[in-house]
Amino acid sequence: MICTTFPKNACVLVRVDLNVPMHKNQVTDDTRIRLIVPTLKALRSAGNQCILMAHLGRPKGKDLSFSLQALIPTLNYFLHETVAFIPDATQVLEDIPSNAYVLLENLRFYPGEEANDTIFAQHLARLGDFYVNEAFSVSHRAHASIVGVPSYLPHAAGLLFQQELDALRQLTEYPDPPVLAIVGGNKISTKLGLLYNLLEKASSLAVGGGLANTLLAAQGYTLGRSPCELLMLDQAREFLKKAEKQACQLILPVDVVVRTEENAAHICSINDIPLGAHCLDVGPATSHQIAQEIACAGTILWNGPLGRFEEPPFHRATEMMMRAIAVETQRRKILSVIGGGDSVAALNAVKIDFSCFTYVSTSGGAFLEFLEGADLPGVRALNTQNP
Repeated sequence: MICTTFPKNACVLVRVDLNVPMHKNQVTDDTRIRLIVPTLKALRSAGNQCILMAHLGRPKGKDLSFSLQALIPTLNYFLHETVAFIPDATQVLEDIPSNAYVLLENLRFYPGEEANDTIFAQHLARLGDFYVNEAFSVSHRAHASIVGVPSYLPHAAGLLFQQELDALRQLTEYPDPPVLAIVGGNKISTKLGLLYNLLEKASSLAVGGGLANTLLAAQGYTLGRSPCELLMLDQAREFLKKAEKQACQLILPVDVVVRTEENAAHICSINDIPLGAHCLDVGPATSHQIAQEIACAGTILWNGPLGRFEEPPFHRATEMMMRAIAVETQRRKILSVIGGGDSVAALNAVKIDFSCFTYVSTSGGAFLEFLEGADLPGVRALNTQNP
């Protein structure tokens, strides 16, 4: 069920994702806010009042530096309405303003949220008539606003939530072959489960970034002073052994772009990395191999940059890959799913529109856990019968 099936003129509790980057109380990336607007506008067009529930960061107790009040100007701008702010999410029902949009204070200020406390969930549920989950990004958490509240109210997925679920199910259950997965980022420790799962599902798996550094080190290459998880080398070797037995082609860098001790960028083979150098991007030969795979793929998953994209000239491989995926998506109408905070930041940095791809996820951990095959509590909660 999606939120457009709700009756008109009701009070709807909407769990949204407002966990956006901030600097000096200013939103520095409004992507997640922009993406929830269609669902909120759809609810408002049916005459519903929307009470927004969200969190920001990981406050330890009621740390007002994490207050959601700082988001009010940005929400007012995108919703074209004045959003009322409730500084105490435990406020009684009679005190809730009649504004079209109402924002509750950071739910993680209250221990009952992360503990999925029954009393806290019941209190939140009493604030509305219906519940909408528009925060796939936190649906891997069994928190009160994710799994507790929908057990007391008629519930449904938001438009964005449903789009993400549909895209991920298509990707994992019925992709068009050949399937190419491209995984980058800093730490293999956070993505090893994903890599194992992709060995089973993908035709080709290209690995870049710090993940590739750790795998190359596990193969015995000398990587100078490159970022690498030395404590993960044994697990990396086990993964490489598994990869040798799979039909999936594992693509690791054959060349890299390094920053030398003289602070210069230099392209070199993985067999010839200077002792004091840092590997910060995959090289042109590796980029060309990935581009060839993109050109013939029927389905593409990309998660994580191939290099330190925020630091030129180590952005080139990631930018090349993004543009190639966008071109093939538009030219051949292939399925392309992009996910991960760094991936979204890279798209925004290069100003590639999300519409160039089949789907772009901002969900982070939930995105990865779904692709690892996990049963997400938030998805399961929406699949239960309405009370």
